[in-house]
Amino acid sequence: MAKKTKGINAATKLSKRRDEQRWKDKWFVKRVKNLKAKSDPLQGSSQAKGIVLEKLQLEAKQPNSAMRKCVRVQLIKNARQVTAFLPGDGATKLVDEHDEVMIECIGGNMGRSKGDIPGVRWQVTKVNDQSLSALLRGKLEKARK
Repeated sequence: MAKKTKGINAATKLSKRRDEQRWKDKWFVKRVKNLKAKSDPLQGSSQAKGIVLEKLQLEAKQPNSAMRKCVRVQLIKNARQVTAFLPGDGATKLVDEHDEVMIECIGGNMGRSKGDIPGVRWQVTKVNDQSLSALLRGKLEKARK
């Protein structure tokens, strides 16, 4: 790598050099080209509603051996399909096909999937406008839609 210029009229050269080098930083490129908003199914929002298409089980990554309960959700706002995790013991019994669910980001590192669930970046928080955690604790009965 070439040495930086020094001297009285070096500012233009340094500025130009900095502008070129910024494009080698992937976070800068993502921000400037607005790539997150373009690729994100939730389109920048923190939560989104969707309709459950099917229930499925995903195998956990090594060294764990468990079947993680998930649902395939079609978002209402843009008709994109995502896989969402069902947190809690027995949550699968409370969610049926064609239910309306609210999903949110699962909070993995750098917007990636969390823990041992491969490729799943969202989790279910509400089912038919009722809190999933309250349903699991038995505080609420599941509403019919």
